[in-house]
Amino acid sequence: MLVEIPEVFSAQEAQAMRGQLEQAGWVDGRVTAGHRSALVKHNRQLPEDHPLARELGARIIERLSSNNIFMSAALPEKIFPPLFNCYEGGESFGYHIDNAVRPIKGAPGRVRTDLSMTLFLSEPGDYDGGELVVLDTYGTREIKLRAGSAVLYPGTSLHKVNPVTRGARVSSFFWIQSLVREDSERALLLQLDVAIQRLLRDVPEHGSLEELTGVYHNLLRKWAQL
Repeated sequence: MLVEIPEVFSAQEAQAMRGQLEQAGWVDGRVTAGHRSALVKHNRQLPEDHPLARELGARIIERLSSNNIFMSAALPEKIFPPLFNCYEGGESFGYHIDNAVRPIKGAPGRVRTDLSMTLFLSEPGDYDGGELVVLDTYGTREIKLRAGSAVLYPGTSLHKVNPVTRGARVSSFFWIQSLVREDSERALLLQLDVAIQRLLRDVPEHGSLEELTGVYHNLLRKWAQL
């Protein structure tokens, strides 16, 4: 299941965040890559423990916690502190699958990477290339969203970032451990939730609403891992 989440931040907010990041000190992006991924990763990254990364990461998590699309699609249990990267001058990241479990630097916890997320901070017209390419059940998907918008996709997906041949692609990326581990089960819950919300909007007195809501919560109770 691949879900686009528009306007997590406004274009103006994304521009301001990008301006802050452009003044920060980037390091080799391979510092957070696994052995295999490091062979195909060519970009720059803000250090994990950089104060700006922590500041902007907290803003992103706070914003997502009130985003209905994200909460319904991800059903988050834990969110890895957002990281930030930059691609330019031909930099790219070849096909890879993210590490299944990631430790949180400076903290005792770990996050199982059920879902991967990219928040775009550069406008599509500001750079050439840089598409996020995801191989999912519906084939190959190329994603290049407006600044402030995000995409959520299974952490099990083979994916890459195409070379950036003009301009710079700045984004945030991170992972989510979901209450529901299986992507197919999350997809069914999302489909059911969307249908319930549509009924609430169009026919709020419909007699099936309580029954459907009960089905949703009973499925969540069956599949949730706490």
